Amino acid sequence: MYQLQVENMSCGHCVGAVTKAVQAIDPGAKVEIDLASKSVKIDSATPLAPIKSAIADAGYPVTSAA
Repeated sequence: MYQLQVENMSCGHCVGAVTKAVQAIDPGAKVEIDLASKSVKIDSATPLAPIKSAIADAGYPVTSAA
């Protein structure tokens, strides 16, 4: 389980774009997004680096990860 802070998310479209970016890397990933806190929880066995890159490539900078 990864916990990320992701900037520039403000609406349902953003949620869809981030979810789609993660699931392009791992189709079975479970993604939970809280727009208010800009928090993204990802349940995936895929290494974090390609997930972070996919989110950033979609236009949403990852500012921290745990």
